[in-house]
Amino acid sequence: MELPNSVEKGKIFMTCTIDQQHTWENIYPQHILAYIFSGELTISYGMDTLTFVEGDTILVPRNQLSRSIKTPIGASPFKCLSIVLPEEQLREFYLDHPILETYSENVAKERPVKTNPLWTSFFNSMLPYFEMQDNLPESLVPIKINEALTILDNVDKRASSVIGTFSEIGKIDLKKYMEEHYMFNLPLEKFAYLTGRSLTTFKSDFKKIFNQTPGKWLTGKRLELAYYKLKKERKKASEVYLSSGFENLSHFSFAFKKAFGLSPSSISN
Repeated sequence: MELPNSVEKGKIFMTCTIDQQHTWENIYPQHILAYIFSGELTISYGMDTLTFVEGDTILVPRNQLSRSIKTPIGASPFKCLSIVLPEEQLREFYLDHPILETYSENVAKERPVKTNPLWTSFFNSMLPYFEMQDNLPESLVPIKINEALTILDNVDKRASSVIGTFSEIGKIDLKKYMEEHYMFNLPLEKFAYLTGRSLTTFKSDFKKIFNQTPGKWLTGKRLELAYYKLKKERKKASEVYLSSGFENLSHFSFAFKKAFGLSPSSISN
């Protein structure tokens, strides 16, 4: 989760301040709690998109494939502070706190953390630690994380259904997952892991379902999406190649012309 102009404290707490829009794709192995001091954050989970602004607190679930766009607003840079929530401490915390097991909404489709003045107070209290030259005192780290968890448990109990469960990724519906996430530029090994499969099983299951190799199917779907964005949304090639799943503009332009016989710029003009 290393980002431009970021400062870490013991790999647990991190501030990020950027002066120009930055986009990247993420799969975090641990849950993250973040607070936005200024700017705007857009997170896309497959086809679902959430936008967060100054004063919002965000829970980013582990092992969720997402694309994030951090954008400065006006004269203010994008600035946020994030906390990694270690599984060991979560397990200890929820030994003494009930878990809301009946909450079944998809966390990707709504804001999982309610706004509360306690968040502003807590995250503001963390900022002075980033003026220190050294890492946080080791004994202080679990105390601050426990404070954040206590606030979260009181402000929005729904979060317990997300961070209070510890099951590993199981084998899921491959067709549904790929049709919702094909636009993410990931190696096949990652797609295999996120669908609960070995790479060999992933390739075998994929061929049975789609009657194509993963590579060929992914390229075709991404080009279809890019064509739609160029033609219908009138966007430029430089605006669509990343969001369509291509690593760089030159590779996208080459693949697009090979598939459609036209350059991307001729479609959007």
